[in-house]
Amino acid sequence: MRTVTATTAAVTAALAAGAASVAAGRLASDAALKASPGRPLPTEPRLTVHGTAAGQITLTRHLASLRPGRYGLAGDGSHAVVGPVLPGDRHPADAVVRRLEGVTHGTLAPGDRAWLTPNLYVGNPGTALGLRYADVQIPGELGALPGWFLPGPRATWIILVHGLGATREHALNLMALLHRLEFPLLALAYRGDAGAPRPPDGLRHFGETEWHDLESAVHYAVEHGARRVVLLGWSTGATMALRTATRSDLRGHISGLVLDSPVLDWRTTVRALAAARRTPGALLPLAVRAAQGRTGLDAARPDAPDRLDVPALVFHGPADTVAPWRLSRRFADAHPRLVALHTVPQAPHGAMWNAAPDRYEEALRRFLTPLA
Repeated sequence: MRTVTATTAAVTAALAAGAASVAAGRLASDAALKASPGRPLPTEPRLTVHGTAAGQITLTRHLASLRPGRYGLAGDGSHAVVGPVLPGDRHPADAVVRRLEGVTHGTLAPGDRAWLTPNLYVGNPGTALGLRYADVQIPGELGALPGWFLPGPRATWIILVHGLGATREHALNLMALLHRLEFPLLALAYRGDAGAPRPPDGLRHFGETEWHDLESAVHYAVEHGARRVVLLGWSTGATMALRTATRSDLRGHISGLVLDSPVLDWRTTVRALAAARRTPGALLPLAVRAAQGRTGLDAARPDAPDRLDVPALVFHGPADTVAPWRLSRRFADAHPRLVALHTVPQAPHGAMWNAAPDRYEEALRRFLTPLA
């Protein structure tokens, strides 16, 4: 009887431990599969505001607050634009002083917690940039998809699509440049975004299902006069662009790709986001397995295509902790005649433009000129 009781207890304990592990893996995978649009990814640290003065702001000293370039600084109910770290001896030992370019809304007070975001602008192309635009509805697989359309005289449209933790406001960073270059622009909100249909399972699929919404946007562009289309995506938006350019029946209309911080291995990104939530290393494989089970993603199928038929410009850098730069380098090496890799040092995921906007825009202009 004692042996039977002991065995039963051991089996019960093993089953309980297994169930706990499965639950832990499922919870860890939420960091990637339920990334909220407009909220920071877990890799982005919260910084404390130590003080503000004329044209400057003092933040917690951290690798993030030392990044080069221009960023949005978002808090609960506030948004500001911060520029580069200021030179000189004004930096306390535990803090960093950056240029404060302006407060978009809300206030910044000592003790406030905030995080850096790629979004310099909030609102829409009209309120944020003073550009003429129209709200459009794009027929999609799950229902109508909201979009911003900015007219332009060229026959080549550029469709802009955001990625993890972002919204279509991310596209505002590049709209002024692309508008000056006279491209018609379409910024897409897709399944899971505010105003767009909810995914049937409520989860993000790293572009594996979302690319159908981008395909719908290409169809909309062609129906409304586009002769050619360039897809410009960030993060999983870049993955969606790759999917569309290689799988869509409309791929013949796609003349180029611009990929910023592309997610080329969803498993690596799941692990990175789960680890950023302090998931123990032993549970990270369970997070990947849970993500696969919940979404049906194929762990053996690479996100980067073996074949590519259109030119692509990739912006990426070694400091990206969400989507490894080495995979973009491997992708470029595999397609040397079609893919140009523009490496951006010290830039976090999805923020290659922010770290070096002038170099980014010049590379983008050179790439787009022959496609126009």
